[in-house]
Amino acid sequence: MDDSQIIELYFARSEQAIRETDLKYGGQVRRVANGILRSPADAEECASDTWLRAWNAIPPNRPRQLLAWLTRVARNLCLDRLRKAKALKRGEPALLLEELENVAAKLPDAEDGAAIMAAINRFLARQTAGNRVMFLRRYWYMDSISEVAGFTGKSEATVRMALSRMRRSLRAALEKEGIAL
Repeated sequence: MDDSQIIELYFARSEQAIRETDLKYGGQVRRVANGILRSPADAEECASDTWLRAWNAIPPNRPRQLLAWLTRVARNLCLDRLRKAKALKRGEPALLLEELENVAAKLPDAEDGAAIMAAINRFLARQTAGNRVMFLRRYWYMDSISEVAGFTGKSEATVRMALSRMRRSLRAALEKEGIAL
């Protein structure tokens, strides 16, 4: 079933929408959640929360890219869960936030968010495919350095250095576009 058909099921308020969403995208949503929470049980709960959020948000929303929308919802739910548990003070997600802290000192408010997202997308479009993969695996999927290295076939030192250079380059690109950091 394609995305537009699934979205129409949501608009029709058919419970089949949740089953079809889970069937098509459940694996990817659980993978994102497990990468952040590092717990299959918590990832499963986050996936269920994602389906509930989708049920409540569609309609009136009509996501253009359902998978991207669902993984963003799941990622945000997971990060909220970590914040509530005060787990961001230690562990892998905290390290990721510290790595990116030098790029953007604070999270954007809603009006700046779209501009920053567009700037990051332009920055990533200028990167090599390998660098884009490393960046997204590390900062979107929250893979560890060793997982990124294994996925890309590069050494951990190479991944660390490439990510470090990309963070510096991203900061410069954002400043060049006039985005206050």
